[in-house]
Amino acid sequence: MRPRLKIALPLAGAMTLVACLPASALAAPPERPPHARPDQAERTTPPAHAGPPPHSNGRVVPPGHARAKERGRPHQGKDNQNSQDYTWSNVEIAGGGFVPGIIYNQSEPGLVYARTDIGGAYRLDRTTDRWIPLNDDLGWDEWNRLGVLSLATDPVEPNRVYLATGMYTNEWDPYNGAILRSDDYGETWESTALPFKVGGNMPGRGIGERLQIDPQDNSVLYYGAEEGEGLWRSTDYGATWSQVQSFPNVGDFVPEPDSDNSYLRSNLGVLWTAFAADSSASGPTQTLFTAVADTDNILYRSDDAGSTWQPVDGAPKGFLPHQGLIDPENNDLYLATSDTAGPYDGADGEVWRYSISHGTWTEITPQDRPTGTDFGFAGLALDRTNPGTVMVTSQIHWWPDNLIFRSTDRGGTWDPLWDFRTDPQTGEQTINTRYTQSIDGVPWLTFGSEPTAPGPGVQPSPRVGWMMESLQINPFNPDEAMYGTGATIFRTENLLDWDDGERIHLESAAFGIEETAIQDLVAPAGDVELVSAMLDLGGFVHDDVSVVPQSFSGPYFGGGTSVDAAGLDQTVLVRAGTDGSGQQLAAVSRDQGDTWHSGATIAGAHGPGTVTVNADGDVVVWAPDGATPVRSEDDGATWQAVNSLPAGSRVESDRMDGSLLYAYGDGEFYYSTDSGETFTAANRNGVPAASQLPSSGNIRFGAVPGAAGELWFAGGKADEDTTYGLWHSTDHGQTWAPAPGFDEADAVGYGKAAPGSSEPTIFVVGEHDGVRGVFRSTTGGSAWNRINDDQNQWGWIGAAVEGDPDVFGRVYVGTNGRGIIMGNSE
Repeated sequence: MRPRLKIALPLAGAMTLVACLPASALAAPPERPPHARPDQAERTTPPAHAGPPPHSNGRVVPPGHARAKERGRPHQGKDNQNSQDYTWSNVEIAGGGFVPGIIYNQSEPGLVYARTDIGGAYRLDRTTDRWIPLNDDLGWDEWNRLGVLSLATDPVEPNRVYLATGMYTNEWDPYNGAILRSDDYGETWESTALPFKVGGNMPGRGIGERLQIDPQDNSVLYYGAEEGEGLWRSTDYGATWSQVQSFPNVGDFVPEPDSDNSYLRSNLGVLWTAFAADSSASGPTQTLFTAVADTDNILYRSDDAGSTWQPVDGAPKGFLPHQGLIDPENNDLYLATSDTAGPYDGADGEVWRYSISHGTWTEITPQDRPTGTDFGFAGLALDRTNPGTVMVTSQIHWWPDNLIFRSTDRGGTWDPLWDFRTDPQTGEQTINTRYTQSIDGVPWLTFGSEPTAPGPGVQPSPRVGWMMESLQINPFNPDEAMYGTGATIFRTENLLDWDDGERIHLESAAFGIEETAIQDLVAPAGDVELVSAMLDLGGFVHDDVSVVPQSFSGPYFGGGTSVDAAGLDQTVLVRAGTDGSGQQLAAVSRDQGDTWHSGATIAGAHGPGTVTVNADGDVVVWAPDGATPVRSEDDGATWQAVNSLPAGSRVESDRMDGSLLYAYGDGEFYYSTDSGETFTAANRNGVPAASQLPSSGNIRFGAVPGAAGELWFAGGKADEDTTYGLWHSTDHGQTWAPAPGFDEADAVGYGKAAPGSSEPTIFVVGEHDGVRGVFRSTTGGSAWNRINDDQNQWGWIGAAVEGDPDVFGRVYVGTNGRGIIMGNSE
């Protein structure tokens, strides 16, 4: 069996992300919150060297440059392989992150988009029933534009689509936001940089849509900005923008104003705009409503196309208007409100209907709530073919499940998707459901648990959902509705059966969306094609990369950071991660992932760190965050401290010699010749190896298959205090030589040798001769060629790269929000 390299999350100098509901669990910068399951630890690593793009310092924003996907430029080399010889696709996972927005076009049947908080936007291909990614051309220094805070699809010219992009509004993101615009359904884009930040992964990202197109004059767009930047308008199809100076309220709602975490101190700002269109009038819509994050003054109205604004009399107070939609037939404005920004919380809220004609408000909050009043409302949908039919979702309801309510009489009465019933004779409680559910093809949606039907005292698996901020009914087909959750999209195609007292059917419909944040990859030789570690979902054993896999089990990790395979016995796998209770664990499999055995916990560990197994498969070394690394010869049943390594070290194994292991920690490179019992700082003739390598930054390294003692080392950061690049060692890490041409390097991995060669193929994510990309060498590192192009860049991809041991040229690239990218050489 061919030995493999493992790539894992850097422990030295890494920017990390921690996920949790309580504010106390959100760590200080540079840590940042997750994009999906708030009960699991997450981390990600945006580029430390990124700097903000140029932007206007004024309040008028000029048009930006074109970014057409056809501009790909291969980087040629002596490897005789260029970007045109590679095809790119995803390893199938199908979802895996929060989908805060689903947006149907109102004039072209079947046209629908989805936006994600860290993985860009998608358009549904109705022929294949798969979502097409629209932002894979975003490169290393544009990683923040994969956060899509809002999306607008043009109701007049449906070929036009717009994105409001940016990741964070606090100090974690050095970039300002941008409006991207396309006139070919998202195939190519032009951009306009904004003079402020946009928070696609900030609190309140499910509210909206903030970006709206005037249906009577589609050259006019409005955008509601965060952080006190107010309301903005474009009158030239999004090319230039100016602040609406007359708009009186920039919002003041901050989730936790006294928090030490700047992520929770963001002002949600201006939330959305709705148009009361009049088809008999010409020019821009005269009457429009704009909502703000101010619980005392949530709604403003203009009757002169946005020139002047007044608060709407009698508007409800005390809650945030997450969604607002106008029913043009009845001239009603509906609001779904909650007491928090979301998406992870929300304990109260209301639903309202406002008569635009009469200026009167009616509270229509569902009164018959199965579990009381401990949730707010977020998702809101209107049936455009059946005026007066409205649906709302609970914002978040962790136990036992989230709720959807449906009304066919303008909110006069409601039916919940499920409710409790009590037998008057026996007092026995049962759950009455108005749905059936299928996760065919996406088995991991049980999150490691056994499928469980809804019932009293039981949390069903799979669930209806959580973080359900976007519920939409197809404007041309009232039987079809979709909603996003923290992990997938569910769809029904028999919605009208609800009104006849029958059950609707919910099915997973996220195929093509890949939104996981990858931390580590290993491709063992043999039947298993790939093993992954990722945030939110933990990771998978991919027996077939074209099929969605089962979850890890025994134990299930919600946040995985590290995987490895024994170099000489690749039936032995190890992984590290965080379980649902927050414990840090390492697990071992001796049957290539069919079964797993969890090791003992380590006192003081506050993160799973990295884990490795020696080449013979009989020694496991685990370096959890915050604790002394440990070693085990009994699959983790007992651990012995490795006091010669600093806490938080990165550990790796030689692929050929079971006695050799390697580590990097606190700026030193270490090696072991006794299967990890002791480690020594590498030094040759009085020259420490550390003096030849970066002293800090994101570090990844690994041993070359088939060559004991040979390693490649990638990492560092772009500043004056350390170096950044790619290094090679052939003496167990005692000395290192820089690889010429690499200005920066971030991840390295190995694949099958080229035909006629004995040299494993080397893959590197980095910058070579000034060009960023994925590079390949089939000549032992003497020549390199870029194998991706500008159409295929996927934002920040520095976490992991791995070749395939059985298929020459195949490479797997770990992304931060676009899943696992797979490249195949033609």
